[in-house]
Amino acid sequence: MPASVRRRRILFKIADHAILIGFSLLFLLPIIFMFLTALMTDDQALTTKLIPDPWVWSNFRTVFSEVDMWLYTKNTLLYAGLSTVGVLVSCVPVAYAFSRVQWRGRNIVFLGVLSTLMLPSQVTSVSLYIIFAKHMGWTGMEWIGTLKPLIVPSFFGDAFSIFLLRQFFMTIPQELCDSVRVDGGGDIQILRKVILPLSKPALMAVGLFNFIYCWNNFYDPLVYVGQNPQAQVLSLALSTFKTQHHVQWNLTMAAAVIFMIPVIIIFFLAQRVFIEGIQLSGVKG
Repeated sequence: MPASVRRRRILFKIADHAILIGFSLLFLLPIIFMFLTALMTDDQALTTKLIPDPWVWSNFRTVFSEVDMWLYTKNTLLYAGLSTVGVLVSCVPVAYAFSRVQWRGRNIVFLGVLSTLMLPSQVTSVSLYIIFAKHMGWTGMEWIGTLKPLIVPSFFGDAFSIFLLRQFFMTIPQELCDSVRVDGGGDIQILRKVILPLSKPALMAVGLFNFIYCWNNFYDPLVYVGQNPQAQVLSLALSTFKTQHHVQWNLTMAAAVIFMIPVIIIFFLAQRVFIEGIQLSGVKG
């Protein structure tokens, strides 16, 4: 193909996707600016220069030496990982009951579950804090100042995850479930042999949603973990680091880049399944 034809086709493709390219740049420019600032010196970070000169890669090593980043990463992975497992384990049977089991008052109860989405976490944080601080002493364990108040509630369901899984389960043909019942199987066999194998995209979407939410969550760890350095997560550590180095924007941006990289990697690795799960979860209401 002649070079002029290739250039013409490239220009036509750019023109066709000009709006998408423009919106993509709006989202990418702050990230690029953050990364470039993370590689600058302290004196250059507040100047009008956009390209680092020199490129100070040691800023990332300085962040790890300033704070115990490995401990905070381990706590964050523990919090996000166990919370994701808890949401999947608790929401799958509830979503199955709302989508495949016929029982009186099902729609009313489902509406009640959805109504909890209108309540922000700040509304219930005071009552939950009192419960964890004063009424969980019978367990013999200290709850406030640990990750337990962040992890344990996820094993009791999440309204948004229940809604998303319920919508996906309803797209699975009823004939597949009936075939298992004809062979003498019950709801557990249907869930294990039909629903779960066909719901991998929805499960991945719910898991990724919850993992990213827990990774970025700042309010709940601030309330329940407090100032306990052994239980802090990366969101709290980043806020503390910014307070200590509020005039050193190069180090602050380097810490933000470190905080952001794992989520970006996970999203791109699971992007296809994530998008498929979102699309199929809204097919049937």
